[in-house]
Amino acid sequence: MRLIQFTASNGWRGHEQKIIYLYEAFKAEGYVEDQWIVCPSGSEIERVATGKGMQVIPFDYKSEYSLSYAKTFKKLAEEKRATVIFIHSSKAHTLAVLAHFIFRMKVPLVLCRTLIKRVDTNFFRKWKYNYKGIKKIICVSQPVVESLKFAVKDHSRFTVIGSVTDVNKFKKQNASGLLHREFNIPKDYKIIGNIAEFTGFKDHYTWVDTVEILVKENKVKAKYVLVGKGSLEEDIKNYVEEKGLTEHIIFTGFRRDVPEILPEFDVFLFTSNNEPTGGVLLESYACKVPIVAADAGGISEVVVNGKTGLLAEVGNAKDFAEKVIVLIEDSDLQKSFTEHGYQYLLDNFTKKVISKKMYDELAKHQI
Repeated sequence: MRLIQFTASNGWRGHEQKIIYLYEAFKAEGYVEDQWIVCPSGSEIERVATGKGMQVIPFDYKSEYSLSYAKTFKKLAEEKRATVIFIHSSKAHTLAVLAHFIFRMKVPLVLCRTLIKRVDTNFFRKWKYNYKGIKKIICVSQPVVESLKFAVKDHSRFTVIGSVTDVNKFKKQNASGLLHREFNIPKDYKIIGNIAEFTGFKDHYTWVDTVEILVKENKVKAKYVLVGKGSLEEDIKNYVEEKGLTEHIIFTGFRRDVPEILPEFDVFLFTSNNEPTGGVLLESYACKVPIVAADAGGISEVVVNGKTGLLAEVGNAKDFAEKVIVLIEDSDLQKSFTEHGYQYLLDNFTKKVISKKMYDELAKHQI
């Protein structure tokens, strides 16, 4: 297989990390003869992939409808003798379809979809999802499939392959006091945290409301830590101030040391209300951090309620708070969840497991 992974994303989220993981696994397992990542110049994925010595082809474009770049991409695929193109973002999807349709690129296209979002909003979107050159649409969870069914006529083109994480990247499984020292948190205080971009569907408002209940009930001696950045960060900071919770909630900003700080959490509290799967939950399993998460989107495909974690009703801060208290007060339950969660990760979501499933699917559709 000669594989091009194609994204037009400039940001860094779970999907971009997934591209890196797959590149590493495809190489380690010997699945590819050669492979490349095509991504925007100056993007975070270009920085990460280049730093890892991967074959990166950066590009500049003014629009996803750029015919000049679509033509360039077609030539690139021919020069590299690509046998399959794996598409990872909406704009890359558009460019690849234009290269295929207008410039007669012959390389089969496979689309990876990780968002729960309807795409039947206009004619062109529906057309590009139904385009015959798209041989398969690999979705990260069944709820992602359900959101696309309104647009895609042939449902046999869907398949579900779950999220992936690297257990070797998340080897630390015991707290070292790192966050306690950095933020002057008393040693006897628990840390309840979340790692997520400050965007709407992550529902930080419910997270803050949950903290408000926990603080008022005063059953848990804890500090509450939010890791990440995003467009809603200032709004959430203002909300915390309005609630009078400034001394209780710590904003760390974006961190590159997640494998080091995640094991410092005593509970991972995840309130996202429309999550495709939640790759950070797999990272919590790897670090053996017990989870309370929203029963939303594909989270129930990652968290087995009562066995690997606790699921709470979406948007229900009282339910979240009650489950945090149950978990924080029961060390046996914490141990059971973390042991079962770690094994569930090993069985279903490692680079080795997911890359094999991805390769098997991609191999079916290559030239």
